[in-house]
Amino acid sequence: MKFGQLLSVVLIAGIVGVATNVGYEYFTTEKPHPDQEKFKEFLDENWADSMEKSPLFASLLGDKRYDDKVSSNSIEDFFTEAEYESYVLDVLSQIDPNNLSEEDQLNYRLLKSDYEISLEGRKYPGYYMRLNQRGGVQDYYLYGNRLNFTDLESYKNWFERVKGYTQNVRNSLEINKEGLELGYTQPKLVARGVSAQIGAMLDRDLEDHPYYKIFKNVGEVASPEDALALQDEVKDYIQNVLNPVYRELYDFLVNEYLPESRDSIGISDVPNGKEWYEYLARYHTTTSLTPDEIHEIGLVEVAKIRAEMEKIIEQVGWEGDFNSFLQYLRTDPRFYFETGEELLQAYRAMSKEIDAYMPTLFNKLPRAPYGVIPIPMESAPFTTTAYYNAPSEGRPGYYYANLYMPEVRPKYEIPVLSVHEAVPGHHHQISLAQEMENVPNFRKYLSITAFVEGWGLYSEQLGESMGIYDDPYDKFGQLTYDMWRAVRLVVDTGMHYKNWTREDAVNLFLENTAKTEQDINNEVDRYIAWPGQALAYKIGQLKIMELRDKSKEALGEDFDIKDFHDHILSFGSIPLNILEEKVDEFIEAKSK
Repeated sequence: MKFGQLLSVVLIAGIVGVATNVGYEYFTTEKPHPDQEKFKEFLDENWADSMEKSPLFASLLGDKRYDDKVSSNSIEDFFTEAEYESYVLDVLSQIDPNNLSEEDQLNYRLLKSDYEISLEGRKYPGYYMRLNQRGGVQDYYLYGNRLNFTDLESYKNWFERVKGYTQNVRNSLEINKEGLELGYTQPKLVARGVSAQIGAMLDRDLEDHPYYKIFKNVGEVASPEDALALQDEVKDYIQNVLNPVYRELYDFLVNEYLPESRDSIGISDVPNGKEWYEYLARYHTTTSLTPDEIHEIGLVEVAKIRAEMEKIIEQVGWEGDFNSFLQYLRTDPRFYFETGEELLQAYRAMSKEIDAYMPTLFNKLPRAPYGVIPIPMESAPFTTTAYYNAPSEGRPGYYYANLYMPEVRPKYEIPVLSVHEAVPGHHHQISLAQEMENVPNFRKYLSITAFVEGWGLYSEQLGESMGIYDDPYDKFGQLTYDMWRAVRLVVDTGMHYKNWTREDAVNLFLENTAKTEQDINNEVDRYIAWPGQALAYKIGQLKIMELRDKSKEALGEDFDIKDFHDHILSFGSIPLNILEEKVDEFIEAKSK
């Protein structure tokens, strides 16, 4: 199973529970078909392979066998993974899915499609495009924030991982040198952001170094002598090994990569870039939509949402034009807190308010709790307004709020962000998936962006029935976020497929959303660094809304929104075409 996207430090990465028992049971008295037994055995084998190949992921699940290991980012590992994906597909080709149980036919389809789409992407050299100001080689230390350190051994294991990440930094230097020679580079603005983050880390005193911070607490679980010995060893390593390796990468990025990297921003400007982007559009949306088709869907959605926003402006009695209203929202002090602490408390209060409404929309709620905490200040200036990390072993889920420059974080964003990132959005959906029973483990952690982010965006409009948008400015905030995702379809395809400039993308945001310029610039730069990912949100939301309306029309008075929500979330993360099949089954079952 492929778990790279699950290990991202942004948005929804994470897991819950301990999953060292890889098997699951069949509830039948009949002797299973040989293909059934073969598939079950292979699921166990594949899961065990996944733990070994993704040691951090294993640690997050509570499997401690690989606590001192990291995944390599080398080019060799990239092609080794391709060989393994081919092997998985070869094994699956020898199993007839018609001989499997109904549940395993779905498991088979999901496993096969996941490996097929991943293997298809191996023909594009993604290793040359890994520099990303949103996270990567420059901030491996953030992974440590996801783990529990319960004894001296756990700290020593993390130290071994830091050494492994040092090798990955060396790999990054060699990979990007090669990419530069072959014409595969990230745009200058991406390299500039990454190098700035590395430079800021290198300027830190040892006591305040992000790789050292975790070890400050080792004295809580070890003797003073052992704690001091480990801390001294870590400081020596940072000063004499880790920092020099980062310095070499930094010098290369600033002195060689930046001057020779692309001034252009779209992936279409690298070799085979347009074809690559067409693949990324299919991968992230789980559809066959072309970039041109997605662009047109975005334009239609922008026009529709703009009309709704105009109604709000009329409702509040604004006498100026649309742009002057947006400027008012961006600049009037009434919409902003003065301090980050005030902003954090407002996020927490809103989350508590939303919690109370959850039983009106769902019969089933997850067991896992969540908290609301600040985004670390080391990365806050470079990242988005909020993101979510799901529960890991011994830790709750966390909804992260950006408190950097509270004067650009409007109050009217708080309700809509909270329903997306916490409940009923990411925390609710992901925790339920990870708490599924009698499914193979890979199903609990499968992360299909179109479903996960589509659900998050769908959740934003559920705030309507909770009454959290009763204030027209809060409603305008919700429409701004819906518009934001519609604009994404236009600007992502525009920049990566239609030769749009960064200024074109920023201007479309400024003309149609109340988001502040700080947020808009961060967002546009995110799409530049991460082609295609931003397409998944709106495409997924539109499909879920379409299926909800289809169910309402088919079932009439028998339609229950709680039953519908419980049903579509009961399968975990699935592609949109399979989601539609499952909703058709829901309609058929309810119609009997």
